[in-house]
Amino acid sequence: MNLFSTSPIWPHYGLAFIRVFVGAFMVYHGWEVFDDEKMNTYLQWDQFKDATAVSRIYVGKSAELAGGLLLSAGLWTRVASLLIAVTMFYITFFVGTGKIWYEDQHPFMFVLLALVFFFIGPGKYSLDHLLYNKKQAA
Repeated sequence: MNLFSTSPIWPHYGLAFIRVFVGAFMVYHGWEVFDDEKMNTYLQWDQFKDATAVSRIYVGKSAELAGGLLLSAGLWTRVASLLIAVTMFYITFFVGTGKIWYEDQHPFMFVLLALVFFFIGPGKYSLDHLLYNKKQAA
């Protein structure tokens, strides 16, 4: 392995590893949708003091959970990536203050990671590859 080479190092394994962990982190955050105490805590925030607060919180957490599950499995990866990117973008700039260099760096990193998987795709070790790969073995 030449660390100074521009050739990829284990691209399929690396992409799968990162995809699974990013998805698992999203599932971890989205799992809060089942925790009434945590969900009620969000309702106390100033950003959620209007009539649509409950639905926005539940839709957001459900999007994190569903997007994370799909991303981890590599199923409908580009759809999952958009779901995660849009949700995290909203959290960064509308729930947060948009300070991506400081306070809102965590959700913005998820936006960037989701965009990586949107543009690159799920990789070889994914359900998308297994189900939708157009190349047939000869």
